Amino acid sequence: MDSPYSHELQVAIRTVQSAAKISQAVLSSDDKGTVEKDDLSPVTIADFAIQALLTVTIHSVFPGDNFVGEESAADLRDNPLLLNRVWELLLRLQDDEVKSLCKLPRSPEEMCEMIDKCGFGEPGGPESGRVWVFDPIDGTKTFVRREAYAINVALLEGGKQVLSVVGCPTLPANTDGPIHNSTFDSTGLGSIVFAVKGHGTYVRPLVETSSEPVPRKLEPHAASASVADLRAVSCYHMLDSGVDDAHEAIMAKLGITTKGCDFLAWVLRWVTLGLGLANVTVWVYRKRERTGKIWDHAGAMLLFEEVGGKITDIDGKEIDLTAGRKLTENHGFVAAPRSIHDIVLKAVHDVLHEQGKANLLA
Repeated sequence: MDSPYSHELQVAIRTVQSAAKISQAVLSSDDKGTVEKDDLSPVTIADFAIQALLTVTIHSVFPGDNFVGEESAADLRDNPLLLNRVWELLLRLQDDEVKSLCKLPRSPEEMCEMIDKCGFGEPGGPESGRVWVFDPIDGTKTFVRREAYAINVALLEGGKQVLSVVGCPTLPANTDGPIHNSTFDSTGLGSIVFAVKGHGTYVRPLVETSSEPVPRKLEPHAASASVADLRAVSCYHMLDSGVDDAHEAIMAKLGITTKGCDFLAWVLRWVTLGLGLANVTVWVYRKRERTGKIWDHAGAMLLFEEVGGKITDIDGKEIDLTAGRKLTENHGFVAAPRSIHDIVLKAVHDVLHEQGKANLLA
């Protein structure tokens, strides 16, 4: 791809490839070093190691940029055994091939510093400059079950998405779908889906083969569509934060009769929309105070927008990536083809009023 971000794209892709090796080493292990965070979500040794690798490598190339990531090193500092396991996981990458592609921390102390560089980072407002956003393992709950997960790397400029690189070790680069949590690429190659603002969305194998793969540019399938063309991706009966009966009623009102694609991880839902295996998703949180987290959405949303999709919250507001680590200026998500987004948004409002849940709207 010829774009102003060619160098950033090259660095991000090669780093995600090395990060995928870390994740796959842990994926096959029965003991993933899982601990529970304050919000009751799990984190594994792969999450910590990948965030360190992403930050050290990209910081070494772009030292003036800022960083935001999901994890902090607090659990590592409090647990020497866990710290040592993460450090040993990174040391496995110290072969000549990886050293030529990525930079590793020089010590466990630097590893923790780099993790915290993201873990305490804030995206900032329109004057914030360049900010990289990482989700080292999106879908940790399914990752622990040896199911689908993603490695999310995004670059923001002034709070706007300009680059997205998502590694999907379990998903094939060529599929007609539908795909879901238990989908597993039998070829073992996996996929990388990436986009640059104004230059489209592409897919290629994650693992290098004998010849350099030529990325395939995805058609702008969501630039124009009718309601009859709608195909959904969502997450039913796996998270207690969403209003499942409203989601199902909205799909029924839009005439969507099949479950379609189903993913726990938000990044993989955006990937599915970018690939054209679905073109609509809706998420209504049970409470107005519940919000998304920037690393689950930043960059990955660009994959859908670059094929003609439009994304707002359930109030119709643009997603504000400058609000902070949590998307406190937005409630939920409505993503649909640009040409019929207003119809989908109206269906959301109609169902919430019909179900007596209008309090969830602004």
